[in-house]
Amino acid sequence: MSKNLIIAIDGPAGSGKSTTAKIVAQRLGFLYIDTGAMYRAITYMAIRNKILDDQRKIVDMAGKSEIELDFTDGLTKIKINGEELTDHIRSIDVNENVSNVSKIEELRKILVNKQREMGTKGQSVVMEGRDIGTVVFPNADVKIFLTAIIDERAKRRAKEFADNGTHVPLNEIKANLQNRDIIDSNRDTSPLKQALDAVVVDTSNVTIQEQVNTIIDEVHKTANKLGIELNIN
Repeated sequence: MSKNLIIAIDGPAGSGKSTTAKIVAQRLGFLYIDTGAMYRAITYMAIRNKILDDQRKIVDMAGKSEIELDFTDGLTKIKINGEELTDHIRSIDVNENVSNVSKIEELRKILVNKQREMGTKGQSVVMEGRDIGTVVFPNADVKIFLTAIIDERAKRRAKEFADNGTHVPLNEIKANLQNRDIIDSNRDTSPLKQALDAVVVDTSNVTIQEQVNTIIDEVHKTANKLGIELNIN
C-alpha cells in the first residue's frame, strides 16, 4: 500500500461505533484507535482522584499523562502512565460523567493532539469517536457517521452492562444517552456533528455485518480511486 488511509467513524453513544470500527479494522488489517476510551480513562482518573469539579486539575492531569492504546484480539486495552485501566472505563460512574469531562476545551486540545500523533505513525487507521471527521482528521480518506434511534441505542447499552454483570434500568440508560447527546452536540469545542462529506449509516435495523460491509465498500471505492490495493479478510 503506497498511501496510508485514514478512516473516520463518528456518531453518538450506542450507535455501534466501537464494535463496527473494530471489525472494519480487523478485516482491513488497519490500526484501530478508540478515542472514546481516552476520554473515559481521563474521566475515571478524575473520579478516582476526586477532581471532577476542577477542570484545571483535569487538564493538568491529562497533559502530564502518557496514554497508551493497544488493540489485540478484538479488545482495546488502555493504560495511563503504565497503569491498566481497561476494566474500569465502562462503569456507570464513567458513563454518567464522561460527556461533561469531554466538553472541557483544553482537555480536547490535548487529546486531539495525542490522537493525531497516533494516526500519523506510518500505518492505515480506523479511528472512531465524535469529532474525528470534523476536527481530528478533517481530511480523512473515508468519513462515516453512524446513527441509530434512541431506543435501539439504549437496548445495546443495557446489554453491554448486563454482559458485564450489571443491571441498569432501561429508562435510566435512555435518559443518560439523551443527556449525553445534548451535551456532546452543544459543547463549544468539537461538538458531535456529521461532517458534510460523511456517509451516513443508520444502524437501527441492520446487522453488524451489514454495516461493516457498507463501510468496507466505501473504503474499497476510495482505495480504487487512489490506486491502492486492499487485502480484505
